[in-house]
Amino acid sequence: MMEALFRDQDAGSGRRLVAPGAVHLPGWLSLAQQQFLVRQFEDWSSGPVPIRAARLPGGRQMSVRMVCLGWHWQPYRYTREAADVNAARVLELPEWLGDLGRQALAKAYEDPGAAEAYRPDVALVNFYDDAATMGMHQDRDERSDAPVVSFSVGDTCRFRFGNTETRTGPYTDVELVSGDAFVFGGPSRFAYHGVPRIFPGSADPRCGLRSGRINLTLRVTGLPRSPS
Repeated sequence: MMEALFRDQDAGSGRRLVAPGAVHLPGWLSLAQQQFLVRQFEDWSSGPVPIRAARLPGGRQMSVRMVCLGWHWQPYRYTREAADVNAARVLELPEWLGDLGRQALAKAYEDPGAAEAYRPDVALVNFYDDAATMGMHQDRDERSDAPVVSFSVGDTCRFRFGNTETRTGPYTDVELVSGDAFVFGGPSRFAYHGVPRIFPGSADPRCGLRSGRINLTLRVTGLPRSPS
């Protein structure tokens, strides 16, 4: 059933080029797929490493809560065990989720062949409540420049996509709606980006999430599969 749910994905209403290498896929996930991701998120959040808000080196706690698959992210490195939570090993990244990432990449770049080589090994699954935000930042903790593939479920957010040089403008604001995908790689792989606002109550309640927003991002760490 799971294989059928995510086989040969080609939904949505086209593609929008936001910047070179950065592509928005509106409505890419079906309602059934969104519901499935919500159920998976609920399971992932209960452990073995439970969902938590990471604490930055300066002591400030992030407003976004996160659960990780494949590798555990803590500012600003990846480990297999969650030393900052309970020292447990994180769940493996499901193969079906990697497949979903490859399908989104193929759609975004209109290049099925290139997408076949995409092998994400970590998923950062963020939960935004009504007040959560994410400051402008670069995804630089990976040793790979492979694209980042992102899926949104739940409330709409304002996603701010900037440039590779500075946290300030120029940038483009994109409203990511439940079911949208967003891919950034190539010349935009290290662009600054953030989420300055969530729009509470904006999601279709049929997606299965009563409130808030789930954002799932797939990445390639470039780290060895069996670290010593």
